[in-house]
Amino acid sequence: MSILRFRPYRDLWDMYGKINKLFEEDLMREGEESPMSTKCWAPATDIYETKDEYVFKLELPGISKEDVKVELNGDKLSISGERKEEKEVKREEYHRVERYCGSFARSFQLPKNADGQKVKAGMKDGILELRIPKREEAKAKSIPISIK
Repeated sequence: MSILRFRPYRDLWDMYGKINKLFEEDLMREGEESPMSTKCWAPATDIYETKDEYVFKLELPGISKEDVKVELNGDKLSISGERKEEKEVKREEYHRVERYCGSFARSFQLPKNADGQKVKAGMKDGILELRIPKREEAKAKSIPISIK
């Protein structure tokens, strides 16, 4: 009898590899437009929370603020825009194309305690930063304990 090491995510990792291989080899052949490919992509996003606010940071290198649209509809935050394709270099001169071009879109459901009326947006060095404060009534309050 041999003892096997327990690896709970091994099957999942194997499936991840097979799916990536499928997309790389079968659907994204060099020079062909795949029926599964789209002109839409999603920028990498970091989201974190402080005691006073929620912060969203999206990577948008090479995109100007005029090409980005931020909308808040109820408690749904939507960021969309477009990265334009460079036209200076002819396509046949490229050795590799890995940067996405075309439209992008991301949507996020805000927590109930987020104050969507006070969203602040700024863009610096290709990073779009959105700061959404928490409502005052939702913030944790310290209650002093008196000695009797």
